Amino acid sequence: MSSPRIVVEEDVFTRVLGVILDPCTEAARIAAFEDFFAHDVPDFRAWLDTVRARCQRVFPATVVFVASPSELQRELPQADAVLVESLTVGRRELELAPRLRAVQKYGVVTRNIDVQACGRQGVAVLTLRRRANIACAEQAMMMVLALAKRLPELNGRTTVRRLRDAGFKPGPFDRAHTPSSNWARVSGISMLNGATMGIIGMGEIGREVAQRARAFGMHVVYTQRTRLAAGDEAALGVQYLEMDELLGRSDWLVPQLPATPSTERLLDAAKFARLKKGTRVVNVSRAQVMDREATLAALRDGTLAGLGLDTLWSEPGEDDDELLGYPQVVLTPHMAGSPRLNATADFEELVAGLDRALAR
Repeated sequence: MSSPRIVVEEDVFTRVLGVILDPCTEAARIAAFEDFFAHDVPDFRAWLDTVRARCQRVFPATVVFVASPSELQRELPQADAVLVESLTVGRRELELAPRLRAVQKYGVVTRNIDVQACGRQGVAVLTLRRRANIACAEQAMMMVLALAKRLPELNGRTTVRRLRDAGFKPGPFDRAHTPSSNWARVSGISMLNGATMGIIGMGEIGREVAQRARAFGMHVVYTQRTRLAAGDEAALGVQYLEMDELLGRSDWLVPQLPATPSTERLLDAAKFARLKKGTRVVNVSRAQVMDREATLAALRDGTLAGLGLDTLWSEPGEDDDELLGYPQVVLTPHMAGSPRLNATADFEELVAGLDRALAR
């Protein structure tokens, strides 16, 4: 059997498929991924050997990366398998691909793949519930909970002196008559149950966030360019709203969007002005979807009662960043998709699935 030819929609993560499967991958890329994975996978090359040994039908392979529909169509005539995230695989693409045996979605939502047409042509459609997406949703909910319970301000504040240093006014209650809870006398603690979370972008990560928010008893509303099918909305327990209405109704706002020219500074001063005073924003996607100056202005005037942010407008951040001065702000250094073991497990599963599909 000749080496399979796998056409891959290029993404910063899908590039690792070439590192795993294609012996012609440049040494600089292999070294870059070895460094990228090192803190969680100290012996990256041994991991590569293990994955390859398990999947000898698909290794070695020729891996070709594409970035547009036209590039995908150009490569389809020689493709044995295709991996896509957003590019479409429909009837036209299938007509161009006589050798195609598998279409791998880099995710679980197959709306860009004609699953029925693939079935008629005997092409397997594979999906992957990406562990990094789950981790991002966990990070978002961690930030939501931390802000709701004022954790950044209260962590370690267990003595009268420490509480007073932070601006609180602790004092015991009359235990002969009352309970002793919250003797620190901290106000502004929030419940998630019954609160409204507005998600901008109900994609793979948005859906993961929605599931977890619903588990906390939150009402979840969403907006995006294309409304979900009624069955998907019902399954997720979410309600569609136009952007302006969503902004006005949300207690918690989660922009879950990629950084693209169309999303850059989407949340600007005009959109912040539509928020209820005291709204909290949690962003584990990209800071660039928010206008930085508008975000800071909303913190200063109290429009935002809290902000959770996992990426900054420039990385690494600056020691004099104004955001560091707000006690109601939670910042993390681009950690949401971690650990790297999420990615290694994803690609082990993905490569094994392709190996089985190409054995048919």
